[in-house]
Amino acid sequence: MAGTTQSERKAETLTWLRRISGDLATATLKRLEDTLPWYREMPPGRRSAVGLVAQAGITSFIQWYEDPESTPWIAADIFAAAPRELLRSVSLQQTLQLIRVTVEITEERVAGRGGNVREAILKYSRDVAFAAADVYARAAEARGLWDARLEALVVDSILTGEADAELPSRIAALGWHGHGEVCVLVGTTPPQFDVDQLRRMARKLGVDVLIGVQGSRLVLVMGRSDAGARGEEPVADLPFPDIALHLEPGFGPGHLVLGPPVPALVDASASARAALAGFAVARGWRHAPRPVEADDLLPERALAGDPLAKQTLVERIYRPLQAHSPDLVTTLWSYLDNGRSLEATARELFVHPNTVRYRLKRVSEVIGWDATGPREALILQSALILGQVAGAEGQRKRPGLAGAHKRPAVSS
Repeated sequence: MAGTTQSERKAETLTWLRRISGDLATATLKRLEDTLPWYREMPPGRRSAVGLVAQAGITSFIQWYEDPESTPWIAADIFAAAPRELLRSVSLQQTLQLIRVTVEITEERVAGRGGNVREAILKYSRDVAFAAADVYARAAEARGLWDARLEALVVDSILTGEADAELPSRIAALGWHGHGEVCVLVGTTPPQFDVDQLRRMARKLGVDVLIGVQGSRLVLVMGRSDAGARGEEPVADLPFPDIALHLEPGFGPGHLVLGPPVPALVDASASARAALAGFAVARGWRHAPRPVEADDLLPERALAGDPLAKQTLVERIYRPLQAHSPDLVTTLWSYLDNGRSLEATARELFVHPNTVRYRLKRVSEVIGWDATGPREALILQSALILGQVAGAEGQRKRPGLAGAHKRPAVSS
């Protein structure tokens, strides 16, 4: 008799729940509007979708109360009622707030129907909360895999220089918050690579990064982070070499090369080419620092046949010196050929050693490199050789072109 009475009470409760389900949904939406500002600010279409989820939750609870064994598919069925775009516009925290309000309304209405109904509501709300977490976790995992593939595609486009019209939209889809100058950092992938840790390190330094892992090679595209877009405290802009030095522990053993800064992310392929070329020849400098700038490896890159390095040496060193004063070029040649000896250079040029010192100081002021250092002397001598070769090639080509356009003489 006791079992029959319990079954009858459950049947009566089910009938009563089905009768008031519409009122429960209406009361839930009213409570949402009164207590949750984000719900009030939603467009009508999305508010309607949230109402569908709330109604599905109440209906599913009634079905679950009738048959608790249906938990797996009932919980998933709640979120199937929502359109896909609702998952992107409503966060997990907001979804849990929706569940809490729905449970509160239902508890208030069934307060006088016995403790077993209230206990059933609590158990069901727990299952729904876990189901919501599962839905969002799956979505986050899918989005993470998609973002990783898209990020790899963007980095590969930057490295190969094959940027197309879709590159800016792909960068925007990744949530890039960088602005202003951009640099590319190339090193080795550590055995235990923690990409999230590297991103956190970069964020603390005030930069946004795109990360590309290409086998044993790790590539970082770095840009100044827009702190306002992230809702973070602004960070003082550090020079890119200092940023690379702080990020150095996130790379594996071996050389770490920093490309020159470029104006924007769409121009990053120029920095990437220099960094990759430097990374390929960094072993040629026995005592190369870590990290090392690609422009500090210009001699090695030029010897390896890098046309960008040759052009950089000629345009940034040889031509400015030649345009400023031929005496600076002559003095620099003599100083380097004489083993960086002031006295030997002064004797060859028939000037006082102080004149040599003054001219070398002018060289440093014009181009920014100091010839008295061994490493910078190598860079300057490479630039002089390439500049002379380029000048000689230009002189050889000009007479040939002039002769090609000369009219043949006509005999009388």
